[in-house]
Amino acid sequence: MKQTKMSGVHQAGLFTSKVFSTLRFYNIYFFLLFVLCIPKANAQSTFSYEDFKSLVLKNHPTVKQANLYLSDADAEIMQAKGAFDPKLSSDFDRKAFKGDDYYNRWKNALKIPTWTGVDFKVGYEQSTGKKLLSEESSRLMVAGLSVPIGQGLVIDARRNTLKQANLAKNIAEAERQKLINKTILYAAKSYWEWWFSYQQLQFVREGYDLANQRFVATRERSRVGEQATIDSVEAKITLQDREVALEQAQVDLQNARLALSNYLWDEKEMPLELPENAFPPLSAVRKVDETTLQSLITQAKAQHPEIQKYDLKIQQLGIEEKFRKEMLKPTFNANFNLIADSFSSNPAYTYENSFSTNNHKLGFEFVMPLFLRKERGKLQQIRIKQQSTGFELNLARREIMNEVYSAYNEVKNYERQLRIQQDAAKNQELLTKAEQRKFDIGESTLFLINTRESKLIDMKIKVESLKSKYEKALANLAYTAGLTELL
Repeated sequence: MKQTKMSGVHQAGLFTSKVFSTLRFYNIYFFLLFVLCIPKANAQSTFSYEDFKSLVLKNHPTVKQANLYLSDADAEIMQAKGAFDPKLSSDFDRKAFKGDDYYNRWKNALKIPTWTGVDFKVGYEQSTGKKLLSEESSRLMVAGLSVPIGQGLVIDARRNTLKQANLAKNIAEAERQKLINKTILYAAKSYWEWWFSYQQLQFVREGYDLANQRFVATRERSRVGEQATIDSVEAKITLQDREVALEQAQVDLQNARLALSNYLWDEKEMPLELPENAFPPLSAVRKVDETTLQSLITQAKAQHPEIQKYDLKIQQLGIEEKFRKEMLKPTFNANFNLIADSFSSNPAYTYENSFSTNNHKLGFEFVMPLFLRKERGKLQQIRIKQQSTGFELNLARREIMNEVYSAYNEVKNYERQLRIQQDAAKNQELLTKAEQRKFDIGESTLFLINTRESKLIDMKIKVESLKSKYEKALANLAYTAGLTELL
C-alpha cells in the first residue's frame, strides 16, 4: 500500500510537471491579449519590446495592408498567364434570300497558345446551303499550328507581360518590406517613448515621496522648536515643485500610453488599449560595433528594399528592351493545317480523306512597316528609362550607405553620452549621500540637500532619456539598412 501511494504521488508530480511545461510554451500573443483585454486587473504585467513588436507584425492594419501587395501581384501574374489560356470559339453565319437557303457556315475551333510562341489549333467546320463556294467542304476537321518565324519568335507580348509580372511580384515584396520596416520604426519610437515616460514617472514619484517625508519631518520638528519654521516653508516649496513635476510626468505617461495603443490590435482588426497595469521591463543596453556596421552595409547593398526595387525595375526594362527590339523585325507567320473529312460525313475513313500531307491548308503572313518610327521611338523611350533608373539606383545606393553611416554615428554618440551620464549620475548619488550625512549631523542645510537630491533625480531621468534615445537610434539604424531589427 505504501509503495502504491508513493507511485501515485510520483505520477501526480509528473503530470503537474507536464502541465507547467505545456503552459510555458503557450504563444505569447494569447498572454498579451489577455493582459490587454483586462485593463482593470490589479496585478501588474510586463510588456517587453519583443512582445510588442510581435503583436504589431501580426495584427497591425498597415502590416496586413502591406501583405496585400503580394496578393495583388499574384493577381497580376494570373492575368498575364491568361494570355496562354486555351480559347474555345464558335462562329455561325447564315444567309437566306427570297426563300433560298444560300449558306449556313458553322466553325468551331480550340486554340492552344504555348510559351514558345507557336499556337496549336484544332477545329471542326460544317457548311450547308445552295450557294457555298466551290472550295468549301460540307464537314471538315482541322488540326494545325501557327509559327512566328519573324517577329515574336524570341519574345512576344504574352511572354513579355508574364516575365514582367513575375518581377513585379518581387517589387511588391520589396514594397511590402519597406512599409513594414517603416511601421516598425514608428512603433519602436512610440514604445521607447512610453518606456521613458514610465521610468521618468518612477524617479519623479520617488523624489516626491522623499520631499513629502522631509516636509512632514521638518514640520514636526519646527512645531517642537527643534528647527526653524522657515525650513518647513522651504520643504513645502520643494514638495509643491515636485508635485507639479509628478502631475506632468503622469500626463506624459498617459499620452505615451495612448500613442503606443495606436499599434495594438487584435486578430479581428479591433483596436486594443494598453492597460495602466502594464509596465516595461528594464532592458540591457545592446552594443553595436564595426562588425555590426559592416554587416549592415553588406545587408543594405544586397537586400535593401529601395535598392531591390530599382534593380528589379532595371530587369523589367531589360525585358521590355528585348521585346521592343523584337518588334523591329517584320511580322512573318507561317500557318499549316492538316484537314480531313469528319467521320459523320464519310464513314469509310481512308487515307485519301484522313489527316495526311496531301490534305492540308498552308499560308504565310508578312507585314513590314517601312520606317518603323513607332517601334524605334518605343525602343528609344525604354533606353532613356533604363538610364534614368540607373541614375536613381546609383543615387539611392549612395544615400542609403550614408544614412547607415549617419545612423551608426548617432548610435555611437548616444552610447558615449550614456556612459558618461551614468558615471555622472553615480558621482551625483555619492555627493547626495554625503550631503545627507552632513545634514543628519547638522553641518548642511535643507536647501543644499534638496538641491543635491533634485539634481540627482534630473540626472537619473536623463540617463533613462538617453537609453530611450539610444534604443530609438538602434531602430533607426535597422531601418536605414532595410531591416525591422538589427542582425
